[in-house]
Amino acid sequence: MKSAEEMRSNLTEKAAMDLSFRKQLMDDPKGVVQHEFGITVPDNIEIVVHESDKNTIHLSIPPGEMEEEQLEAIAAGRCCC
Repeated sequence: MKSAEEMRSNLTEKAAMDLSFRKQLMDDPKGVVQHEFGITVPDNIEIVVHESDKNTIHLSIPPGEMEEEQLEAIAAGRCCC
């Protein structure tokens, strides 16, 4: 199984090279994740895709209060959910 970071990297690289895939990812990120990795994202989890440009940098940070197990998962490159 790929880590969350590996999956993110795969999606980012493919979206940079394939404009059709990029549009699909922007329109239906959960569907793309399911198709690409065979992972069903639970209804209570939202995936937000941000499209950067030369003047905008997006930085993702974890939620403010997290359990130790979730922090360890992030540190290990796994999804915290």
